[in-house]
Amino acid sequence: MKDYEALSRKHFDRQAAEYDERDTVYYSREGKISCRDIAERLKDVPYESLLDVGCGTGFLLDILSKRKSARYVGLDLSVEMIKMAEKKRIAGAGFVNGSSDRLPFSDSEFDVVTCSQSFHHYPRPDRAMSEAYRVLKKGGIYILSDTGIGGIGAWIDNHILFRLSRTGDCHTTNRKGIAEMMEKAGFSVIGSYQISRFIYTVIGRKE
Repeated sequence: MKDYEALSRKHFDRQAAEYDERDTVYYSREGKISCRDIAERLKDVPYESLLDVGCGTGFLLDILSKRKSARYVGLDLSVEMIKMAEKKRIAGAGFVNGSSDRLPFSDSEFDVVTCSQSFHHYPRPDRAMSEAYRVLKKGGIYILSDTGIGGIGAWIDNHILFRLSRTGDCHTTNRKGIAEMMEKAGFSVIGSYQISRFIYTVIGRKE
């Protein structure tokens, strides 16, 4: 297997400067849809701390910080994405360069963990899910919004974007599979929504 994290980092470093402006597939269109859906589902949720895994340019945290004062942390593999997020000077937000399956945070540190349009890129999804569970407080919620990548979409990710050798290098996701993965990690699934033809949001609670 190729180093998928290195390929992903390089890919998104190249996109960072124009990511927000290019509102298209493989840039920010799906990400913005997912972020707005997550923000809406958090509207009535009380929290004091929130971690956004795969935060990109900080689009979600920018929305949330304008609605509610809290401690916001964004984590992303791409240094260039982090730089773009920091330029926004989002109130209450700090940004960390890091990997989804090795979160540099303490156990039970956050009230909410979010993940929008990045989970299908993770080479170790089960580990990433377990890490989200670990850093959540008891009673905390995990909101994951993503695109169901399969068929031609998975082929494009593997062979065009990341030039991988076989389709097994890029896992596929769908709403049912994510719910099952959450339950396996210890979450109780409290919501599962199809928000467009391909985009879904699943919510789990750490009991």
